[in-house]
Amino acid sequence: MSLEWRGAAVAPDDEMPSPEAWEPVSVPSRPGQFAGAEAVAYETTFSDPRDESDAHTLLVLSGIYAHTRVWCNGELLTSHDAYFEPLRVRLPESEEYRIVVECRAPEDRFGGLHATDQLPSERCVPGIWWDATLETRPDPCVSELSVQPQLSEADVTDASVDVSATILTEEPLDDRITLSLRPEGDVRGGGMMDRARVSTDEETATVTYTMDVRDPSLWWPHDRGEQSRYVLRAKLGDDEHSVTTGLRTVSYDGGLRVNGESVPVRGVTLRDPTVEDVARAVDANANLVRVRAQGTSPEVACACDDHGVLLWQDLPLSGPGSFDTERGTALAARLTATYAQHPSFAAVGVHDEPVSPYADGLGSGFLDRLRFRWRAWRAGYDSADAESVASAVDSVPTFPVVGPPGIDPDATTLYPGWRYGDAADLPWLYSRFNVSDAVAGFGAGALGTPGSGDSPGFDSACHDRHVDGGVEASQAYQAGVVREVAESLRRRNAPLVVVDSLRDVGDAGMGLLTADGTEKAAFSVLADSYEPTQVILSDAAPGEQDIVVLHDRPEKADLTVEWDCNGDREQAEHTVGPFARVTVDTLTLSAGDDVTLAATDGQTVVKNEYRIIE
Repeated sequence: MSLEWRGAAVAPDDEMPSPEAWEPVSVPSRPGQFAGAEAVAYETTFSDPRDESDAHTLLVLSGIYAHTRVWCNGELLTSHDAYFEPLRVRLPESEEYRIVVECRAPEDRFGGLHATDQLPSERCVPGIWWDATLETRPDPCVSELSVQPQLSEADVTDASVDVSATILTEEPLDDRITLSLRPEGDVRGGGMMDRARVSTDEETATVTYTMDVRDPSLWWPHDRGEQSRYVLRAKLGDDEHSVTTGLRTVSYDGGLRVNGESVPVRGVTLRDPTVEDVARAVDANANLVRVRAQGTSPEVACACDDHGVLLWQDLPLSGPGSFDTERGTALAARLTATYAQHPSFAAVGVHDEPVSPYADGLGSGFLDRLRFRWRAWRAGYDSADAESVASAVDSVPTFPVVGPPGIDPDATTLYPGWRYGDAADLPWLYSRFNVSDAVAGFGAGALGTPGSGDSPGFDSACHDRHVDGGVEASQAYQAGVVREVAESLRRRNAPLVVVDSLRDVGDAGMGLLTADGTEKAAFSVLADSYEPTQVILSDAAPGEQDIVVLHDRPEKADLTVEWDCNGDREQAEHTVGPFARVTVDTLTLSAGDDVTLAATDGQTVVKNEYRIIE
C-alpha cells in the first residue's frame, strides 16, 4: 500500500509533534529542506487496509535515524534507538489511522559519521531513510523471521541455521509451525523441512529452532567461488514468511579466512553506501566494502550477498570522545543480530578515528618525523571501552579501534602522501610504528569538478598542499598516491587493505569516483593494483627496480610475464605458488622512461603502465 507523507521540522520535546504546518515529502528519503533540524516529524493518514482474510496491520519502518517515537491516533506506541535495525509495529484496530513518526538527531555518541562534518548536512536529516510499508496479515501469523547460520570452521559440512520466529495471535494457540530450508536457484544440495510447536496464551510469542543442513553449499567471495544461498520459509496456518541467507564461516587471525581458507582482502570504504557502489567495488577488483561508522541498508547488504562482496560493518561511532559502554555493547549485539542472515557479513568495527588528526601538513624531513613521533605519542588512546563493546560480538571478527599509527589500533588508517609526508614514507611508518596487519584506510583526495574543493570530508589543509593545480593535476596526484601505497601494501603481503574511499560525497573528496559515479584517474589505477594476480614495479622511480609478480590465489599459476621499456620488449615464463611474491627481473630506469608490464596465464591478461618521474 502506497502512503502519502507530510513532514515538518519540530522542537524536540516530550509531546507528540504538532507543527503549525505540514508540507508534502517523499518517504523514504532525506528531505533536504530540513537539513540542520534537530528533529523532524512525519505524518500519514490512511483507512483500515485489511480485507476479510486479514487480522493484523503492521507498520514496518527501516532506517529511522536516529532516535524515533511513533504515535497512532494520538497514542504513543513505541520508541526506537537503532536505525540499522528495522522497526515492526502492530497497529491497534481502527477504521482510520493517523501515524506520526518523530525522528531526532542523535542524543548520544552513536550518530556515527552522520554526526560529524564528514557528510553533507542534507545526508544527515533525521528521517525514514530506507523504507516505510504497511503489511496486513491473517491470524495467527509469523510477523518476524530471522536466521543465523552456524558452521564449524574445522568441518564446514557440519552446518545448521538458528531460526527465530515471532508469532502474533488473537486467541490462545497450540499448533505447529512448518519450517523449510531450500537452496535458491540451481545449486547443489537438497531441501530440509521441520516442524516446531507453538503453544501460547500471549498475543506475541517467539519460537526458536535449530535446523540441520545436509550437504551444505557454501557462500564465497566473488573471486573465490559461487554465492550459494538458501531460502527459509516459515508457514503457520494460512500465513507464510521467508528470508534468504547463506552458509559460510569467517575468522581473522593475522588474515581473513572464509570457510577455513585464506582470503587476501582488497577493500574499499563506502561513506554513502548504495547498491550501485557494491557493483562498482567489484569493477575495482575489490572483494570487501567497509561501511564506515554507519548502518547499512538491507538493499546494500543484499547487494553484497548477490555480488560476493564481504561486508565490514562499523558501529555508528566516530571521532574523539568517551561513550556509554553499556549502550555500545547493546548496540553491538543488536547490530550483529540485524546482519547475521547476510553471508557477506564479515567484520565489525567499533570506534572509528578515536583521536583528532595529529600529523596533517607534516612533510618527510627529519624534523617533521620527530614532530610526527611526538604527536603520535601524545595522541594515546585507551581502548578498554572499545574492546569491551567488541566482546559482545562473537559471530564475526571485530576491530575495536580503527585509527592512525601511534595509538596501537586494531586496524590502521595510513595517509602518507596526503595528510602527511610522501607516499614513499610507508616503509618508515611500518618500521617506526606498530602498524597492524589490517589497513582500514589509505589514499588521497582529488577534485571532482573545476572550482570544487570545499566539500565535507575533504581536509582543506591537504587540499591546499596537493590539489591546487586543478582537476586534472589533482586527480593525477591522487592516482599516483593510490597506486604507490596499494602496491607497497601488497608487496608487503598485507592481508587486509581498504582504500578510502570509493565515491565522493560532495564536489571533491577522497573518492576514486565523483559523487555521481564518474571515474577519476585513480579508479582504473586501483582496479589494476587490486588484480588478484598482477605484475608491478617495486618502485616507479629512477634506479634499479624489480619486476614483481603478486599472486593472491590459492592455486599455483604458470605465467608468461612481458615487460616493455621504451619499446624494448622482453618476456619470461614463471610458475608462481599460492599467495606468492616473485621477482622476475630487474630494470635500470631513468626519469622519463615508459614501462609497460603484462602477465597472462593463457586465459586472462593483466597489464600495468608506468611513467618514471624524479
